[in-house]
Amino acid sequence: MSGEYGRSVRGLRAVVTGATAGLGRETARQLTARGLDVTLAVRDVDAGHRLASELGVAHPDAAVRVHHLDLADLASVRAAADAIDADGPLDILINNAGLAISGSRRTTAQGFELHLGVNHLGHFVLTSRLLPALLAAPRARVVTVSSLTYRSAGALDPRWTGADPHHAMRAYAQSKLACALFGLELDRRAKSAGVPLSSVVVHPGWVASDLFRARPGDKGGLSGRLVTRVGRVLAARPASGARSQLRAALDVDLTGGELLGPRLTLWGAPRVETPAANLRDANSAQIVWELSEDRTGEHFAL
Repeated sequence: MSGEYGRSVRGLRAVVTGATAGLGRETARQLTARGLDVTLAVRDVDAGHRLASELGVAHPDAAVRVHHLDLADLASVRAAADAIDADGPLDILINNAGLAISGSRRTTAQGFELHLGVNHLGHFVLTSRLLPALLAAPRARVVTVSSLTYRSAGALDPRWTGADPHHAMRAYAQSKLACALFGLELDRRAKSAGVPLSSVVVHPGWVASDLFRARPGDKGGLSGRLVTRVGRVLAARPASGARSQLRAALDVDLTGGELLGPRLTLWGAPRVETPAANLRDANSAQIVWELSEDRTGEHFAL
């Protein structure tokens, strides 16, 4: 089966993190509809199995797997990567899962600021651990989902400790800047190593989701609730927002190192766009890579 992006996709194997809600759910649904074998890497395994059942009913020939993945705990990330690696060569990894909270500073199991740990460091370790499976595929691609908020992050803050007092949106923007810098640096290193792997960065624009809702234990949450309520009216639906990461995963005309986002910035069909200045800084990308290796103890075999 050849899709709209010129790639024969039936039987390709894809992993989508955070696949039970929002953009991740829609991405998994559309990949399955196109004939890919899809692995749902999710924190809520019961929700993952419910989605797998729904996809199986809609597409009886679909091969859908579910693996537990808690990005806030690197032990869980490594266990998930081992399980996914055992399934065989991996054509597409979509690092989609994201967290934005409102309230006091919180940390991961390893003590990382929560936004940074979930949005970036967990995916950094997952990608590193899945590198052998990706390189076993003939033409693998990694898609890293950032956010338009990377533009408001300013320069990279290499302290990576979170603000004190904690500013949730600033921490979120910094984590999404780290995601994007990592995705671009991964492509540079893959090209330098001459391996058949490309890496593309995506921001979906403004999509109606519950990403900014308050979580149990958060203090406040007013700004997050306001964003969510306004977004329900003005933001794009997940089906529209997922188009950028679908193109990033499947378009053969993309060679790696691109940033994709909606044509109208917040909404619209995906296009390749020029990154903001803070994302064009190769030195910041190098710092993100080195800090990520240092903090996690994970080193890419590139």
